[in-house]
Amino acid sequence: MKQAPSKPAPKPSPKAAPPPAGGGALFNGKDLTGWEGNPEFWSVQDGAITGRTTKDKPTPGNTFLIWKGEVSDFDLTLKVKFTPDNEKGWANSGVQFRSKVADAAKFGVGGYQADLASDAGIFGMLYEERGRGVLAGVGAKVVVKDPDPEDPANKKLKAENKPLRPRIETVGNFGKPEGLKPTEWNELRVIAKGNLIQLYVNGSQTVEVTDESSVGAKTGVLALQLHAGQPMTVQFKDIVLRALK
Repeated sequence: MKQAPSKPAPKPSPKAAPPPAGGGALFNGKDLTGWEGNPEFWSVQDGAITGRTTKDKPTPGNTFLIWKGEVSDFDLTLKVKFTPDNEKGWANSGVQFRSKVADAAKFGVGGYQADLASDAGIFGMLYEERGRGVLAGVGAKVVVKDPDPEDPANKKLKAENKPLRPRIETVGNFGKPEGLKPTEWNELRVIAKGNLIQLYVNGSQTVEVTDESSVGAKTGVLALQLHAGQPMTVQFKDIVLRALK
């Protein structure tokens, strides 16, 4: 009797997140009530918050639509979609949380960011805008600690009056979500409780960060990013925030 070929072992899938229980909508689907940003770039179209840059109207730097409130420990879900309006097919955005308004006149924000992009290798990583840079790539489970001041790279950064790179220890890996299509609607979920931050894309975990450093923010503003660079459109809808106790 001929033996049937064995099936390949299934790939480990990223851990799925249970849905949040209840919550409050931050966007009414009609206008930008409760949000502040540059009206040249932000509007509501087709029931979604829409950020757009064009060849004739670029943003000279990253600009943000800022929610008129603060978050500390929370569970946030939203849907996001990109339309790259350039030959390279490039688009980039992000969701800031526990952040600070760094330039009120230009709606500049710095702090934790759930990074979003037309590049699936970036979509769902944790970045710190105007700060420590990439804290965890897609699929990474890490512990972040204070910088080593004796690190040669940090000595150079210190001399240039730039933020020092933290020590980042990788302690696990979730794998990467499959079938991500940035030009379609995708769901982002951000959970922050104490020094633990978890990101999920379409129900699959992409990042877990335990920030043991002395500079990890515990509270701050929530904002949506429109990135400088090539013309692009980013849209957000179904934004629901639930405070955690």
